[in-house]
Amino acid sequence: MSARVCKNCGCTDIDIDQARGDAVCTGCGSVLEDNIIVSEVQFVENSGGGSSAVGQFVSSDVSGKAPALGTGFHTSLGKESRAQTLQNGKRQIHNLGNQLQLNQHCLDTAFNFFKMAVSKHLTRGRKMAHVIAACLYLVCRTEGTPRILSSL
Repeated sequence: MSARVCKNCGCTDIDIDQARGDAVCTGCGSVLEDNIIVSEVQFVENSGGGSSAVGQFVSSDVSGKAPALGTGFHTSLGKESRAQTLQNGKRQIHNLGNQLQLNQHCLDTAFNFFKMAVSKHLTRGRKMAHVIAACLYLVCRTEGTPRILSSL
């Protein structure tokens, strides 16, 4: 039973059935809610011995951010994967750019080229080091910085 109040008769005796996913007033029989979303998380074991969450995440947040199940729990959603790719790309651009003694403007421009390549899916099936080298080479060519391809 719940502390809810029926809008039809004012009764506080509400029966919530998690299995059916509805809430019914026991006084007048009105269905107050149906298709209630369950807030529990269930896990199942797969054939390899690992476990995975069952169901679909529904956020009450309107922000559209990926929800987390406590601290340290990472889901493999598209946004997180893309953010990880961009973070790794930025780090590798800065590492290689610093070895080539490029200024911050060139590094930022190379990262912008990298972001464009990721957003256009040009990085799929290619090694990250090759994409990074291409972005830095493109910046060197457009900025007129004298670097040879073999140094990348």
